[in-house]
Amino acid sequence: MLDYQQLCRGKTPILFATAPTAIIFFVYANSIISTAPGFEILKSKNLTKEFHGRFLEFFSNECIVQISMTWISPVASFERRELESVFKVHPHGCLLILSRDMDSIQGCRILKPLLDHKYRKTPAETWFEEMKSGNKDPGEIPLSQNLSNLIILAVLNKYGGIYLDTDFIVLKSFAGLRNAIGAQSIGVSKNWTRLNNAVLVFDMNHPLLFKFIEEFASTFDGNKWGHNGPYLVSRVVQKVAERPGYNFTILPPMAFYPVGWNRIGGFFKKSESNAESRWVNAKLLQLISGETYGIHVWNRQSSRFSIEEGSIMGRLISDNCVIWECK
Repeated sequence: MLDYQQLCRGKTPILFATAPTAIIFFVYANSIISTAPGFEILKSKNLTKEFHGRFLEFFSNECIVQISMTWISPVASFERRELESVFKVHPHGCLLILSRDMDSIQGCRILKPLLDHKYRKTPAETWFEEMKSGNKDPGEIPLSQNLSNLIILAVLNKYGGIYLDTDFIVLKSFAGLRNAIGAQSIGVSKNWTRLNNAVLVFDMNHPLLFKFIEEFASTFDGNKWGHNGPYLVSRVVQKVAERPGYNFTILPPMAFYPVGWNRIGGFFKKSESNAESRWVNAKLLQLISGETYGIHVWNRQSSRFSIEEGSIMGRLISDNCVIWECK
């Protein structure tokens, strides 16, 4: 098991862990997200200015793929199995985790990237200033959740790479993907009906990322779940799909969302009959040998399920163990 306390005792300003040659870089940002009065999150820190240099230093390693994640929940609820799948498929990949709570053990404070430096010269700059001054209502949805959506757009816009939600199990290498977003659902006409932002693969300064940030700033609503996330990317792509100058691919649901949020429970259950066993085997074959890059496990719904032995999730996770004991 990876010992965070031991890693935190190191003297180097950047924290690395190998698995086996992949690299994790935890960006410790204890004050990056806060719901406290006064919005301490929106105040610049001296270490903010170091983020750009540290980011470039980290990704100057020989990374086959460059992956970023955000983590805004308590560190105790962090699911390590998703990292296992990233490393199993990308043994020479680099993973950046932007988090406020990863520094809770031993008080590790390696780096505090704050948001304004990444938002400058983007449409989000005005939104950011209005939020800082109290002229914009953050809404009922936790500000941390909406800022997480904006953080990753800003990071991708500035540096490019791959973004993955932490509740995503990787099955196939992303190395061949470029400027891609996935459809969550399609209609009878085979055209997409909804996109999702749980997986984003884009070059830096891609015009679609700029449009995403522009839409966030101009239509921000802190009271509607998903408005500033999955619904946002759907709105923007619908607007620009037929315009020239936007070079990107919309992948079918099987790429990232092979099971819907309302059916994810079936992936956690063991087979109770020969028919169910055949279905599990067929589904696993489809997932492993087909066009699926990974599975979004819809943690908002699936967190209440236990992974039963012999289930689809159980077998996939067992196949993706690298360091930690599979459970």
